[in-house]
Amino acid sequence: MSFDPAAAARFIAEAHAARQPYANLSGPLEPPTIAAAYDVQDELRKLWEPRHGPVAGLKIAVTTKVMQELMGIDHPCGGLIYADNIHASPHRLPMGRYMHVVLEFELAVRVGRTLEKKATPWSREEVRAEIVEVMPAFELIEDRNAVYKATRPVTLIADNAWNAGIVLGAPVSVPKPLELNGLVGRLTTPAGMREGRTDDPMGALAWCANLAADRGRPLEAGQVVITGSVIPTLPISVGETFSFELEGLGSIEITSTT
Repeated sequence: MSFDPAAAARFIAEAHAARQPYANLSGPLEPPTIAAAYDVQDELRKLWEPRHGPVAGLKIAVTTKVMQELMGIDHPCGGLIYADNIHASPHRLPMGRYMHVVLEFELAVRVGRTLEKKATPWSREEVRAEIVEVMPAFELIEDRNAVYKATRPVTLIADNAWNAGIVLGAPVSVPKPLELNGLVGRLTTPAGMREGRTDDPMGALAWCANLAADRGRPLEAGQVVITGSVIPTLPISVGETFSFELEGLGSIEITSTT
């Protein structure tokens, strides 16, 4: 029996609606390949756009070797960001809306024109030239209490790489020569401060642009891409406030509520 990505997408959408814990797709619902997993993600888009608005950005996940080892995968995964899930800072995060939401801390970029598929893959230098705005971002990760070491890559991709939205700071126009790799990010939480640096964000942007173009849904003018977490993923508890600053690009704030 041939694999039906629409059936797998319906299963995922129903599991989210019923607030069921994350489970790997299995049996006839399990995508047989990475490409088939992205087919499921595309079918899920048809179900979620009426609820969450049109796709307005892209994400990259599992970029570091540590996370790849944890997830049992040797390459990044991509996901879609829906318009109604994009919030401005400062943001009040209603925890009751999610099963188990955690945060990542990222550099977000916006491109000025659509990056169509071309004869050669988009390079770091080429996508850097297309950026019109940058900003700090929180990513909201809804992992539905997944056991990370048991998570299969094809289900992670099918489940939209767990993206539940982003929180953006005020956009900043930057001169094209400005180096975006190695920017210092500082996170302040009730438990103290953490620090990290952006790590090859243009490589992440090029990867997202090439995946989107290969899938026939290119990164569009005005869309946002988040380029990978500067600081390891952290949970946030009700009543806590996190603030995240990216060197020279401003800061953002999120406060969790019930």
